[in-house]
Parts: sequence; C-alpha cells; structure tokens
Amino acid sequence: MARRRPPTVHGFAVIDKPPGITSHDVVAILRRRFGERRVGHAGTLDPDATGVLLVGVGSATRLLRFLTALGKTYVGEVVLGTTTSTLDAGGEVTGRFDMADVTIDDVRAAAADLTGPIMQVPPMVSAVRVDGRRLHELAREGIEIDRAPRPVVVHRFEVAPTDDPLVMRIEVSCSSGTYIR
Repeated sequence: MARRRPPTVHGFAVIDKPPGITSHDVVAILRRRFGERRVGHAGTLDPDATGVLLVGVGSATRLLRFLTALGKTYVGEVVLGTTTSTLDAGGEVTGRFDMADVTIDDVRAAAADLTGPIMQVPPMVSAVRVDGRRLHELAREGIEIDRAPRPVVVHRFEVAPTDDPLVMRIEVSCSSGTYIR
C-alpha cells in the first residue's frame, strides 16, 4: 500500500469568500490549487454570505481549533416586516407584516434585548449536525426537528437606519457559534 505524501505547504490563507459557494467549496478549491489534502477552515459561512474565511493548509490545520473559538463580527442589513424560508435573503418570502409604526429606537431596544449572554436555538438552515446529518439537509427535505438552545454571547449589537425605513444596517460582535441571519 502506498504511503500518503506528507504535506509540503503549511500556513494560513485569508479568503474573501464570495456569495454562491460554500466554505467546503473554498477548501476543495484550495486543495487543488496547493496540491494538498490537509486543508480546513475555521468556521462555516452560509453559501449566500460573503466575508473572511480563515483556511489552514498542511500542519497549520492543527491550529484552526484555536481560531474557531475566537469571536466574530458580522455586518449586514435587516429587512423589517419580511420573513423567509431560510431566515435570510436567499429564501422564499413566507410572510409580510406591517412595520410602519416601528421606529429606530424600537429596533435598537430589540437589539439591546439580544445583547449579552443568551440562549439561541440553531436555525434549521444551519450546518449543525444532529444524528450525523446537517440541519440544512433535513430542512431541504422538509423535515423540522426540535433543537436545543445553545449558550452564546452577543458583545455588541449596533443598529443604524438606511434610506429605506424598513431596512436597518447592523453590526454584531459575538461569540463563536452565534447565528446571525
């Protein structure tokens, strides 16, 4: 039996992940580009999400566990009064609600209630595994299961208005494992 070739490339790549590809797709691309099998990432970004994805190559993959535990900061926009099947812009609209009376102060008060240590239920469209299957796989099959809430910490949740009164710009700094949608 042939022995596996030891890795020859070691280090980290900081990738600005574009929308439309998964974090695993990024890993697969880098495996081919570097000719290395040992490639991993420090936290899953949703396929529609853009942003920094830290990738370890070769022996550096052993250090990813230290990076995964670090806090994260997310920047995005929230559309008030619209719900979707995936809880984000990529899903089908499942409901519309009148939000004409909601003020920026109301939104900031709601954000303040979500700041600090909280218990968060992972969404069905997340990458969390239950009985060996990812929740998003089950969700695509139309299956919804009970999920236990998990402790997370939201350190900072800033809200700013945009030109559209139903769209708020947000910036959230939080612990690892927090779902921002």
